[in-house]
Amino acid sequence: MFRLMPSPSLNFINFVALIIFSMSVSLLKNERKAIILKQVNIHTRVTFSDLSNITNVSEDTIRRDLNELATEGKIIKVRGGAMISTYHPTAHRNDVYALPDKQIIAQKTIDLIHDGMLVIIGGGTTIREVIKLIPDSLRATFLTPNPFTAMELIEKPNIETIMMGGKMSQYSQMTIGSEVNQKLSEVKADLCIMGTNAIDINDGLTDSDWETVQVKKAMVKSSKKTAIITISEKLNSSMRLKVADLSEICYLITELPKESELLTPYLEGGLTLI
Repeated sequence: MFRLMPSPSLNFINFVALIIFSMSVSLLKNERKAIILKQVNIHTRVTFSDLSNITNVSEDTIRRDLNELATEGKIIKVRGGAMISTYHPTAHRNDVYALPDKQIIAQKTIDLIHDGMLVIIGGGTTIREVIKLIPDSLRATFLTPNPFTAMELIEKPNIETIMMGGKMSQYSQMTIGSEVNQKLSEVKADLCIMGTNAIDINDGLTDSDWETVQVKKAMVKSSKKTAIITISEKLNSSMRLKVADLSEICYLITELPKESELLTPYLEGGLTLI
């Protein structure tokens, strides 16, 4: 004779359903945080709204995710968004995102710098690798709105370093405002070396912070030639505010060989690939 087993209680069914739902939510959250971390690493800084659009969740949810990632030491929260944790020069070098690629870029870039030059230079982890390769014998003058860059440049014995003062941006960690823009308008540098958060064949160089964009515009306008250094993952991406058209740029330096198909549109657009 068969005996019917008692049906599971409704409370037990609800309990199992809750566990399954919680596991699903946790998985989605971890996937979302992985996407956020990837975007921050690629673009250096990303805003709440950009991350909200990418992940299709509310900005409040993004804020909670960023709080957790910041607590874990994986990102740094800045006004309006997040920045890579390795931006600060005291960060562990081996934690730098795409470090081998950035070292290739630095090796290509250093060949553009010569004795007697006046160079305007930005900041970031790739710029840091460029500075490491400056030989002690090189005699040149560097202007920068980035205090971290200035700190590293003063270690070079024959480099004259000029730090452009002004209000510090909580977004980009560089000096901003009319004072910086005015000083930049008074010089004509031989070369500007600058990273970018996004670059696209149609949209040019773009960023997300108004005041930071104004300083970057002034850096480009104050230089005879501008070299944009970027890992290839930033190619064909755009942000909300225009820094410069590609026609204003001379060199594009990535870790890719010049023959790469990904770079072909930029070559056809008039850029010199290195």
